[in-house]
Amino acid sequence: MLALTRKKGDSLIINNNIEISVLEVKGEQVKLGITAPKQVPVYRKEVYVQIQKANQEAMETATPEDLKGLL
Repeated sequence: MLALTRKKGDSLIINNNIEISVLEVKGEQVKLGITAPKQVPVYRKEVYVQIQKANQEAMETATPEDLKGLL
């Protein structure tokens, strides 16, 4: 993990096309702004984990009949 120190108004760039900016700092909360191409999904980690769990459960419970409807 890379740990960086940034101040309000500072940014960092990931992969030449994603910018993360520090918009505000209040106590222990930090407000971030993320600029990324539309095809790059951006999720809060807790939402991402829920999506992954739901996808895993769907894969484990899917039957061949369920998959026929996808074609």
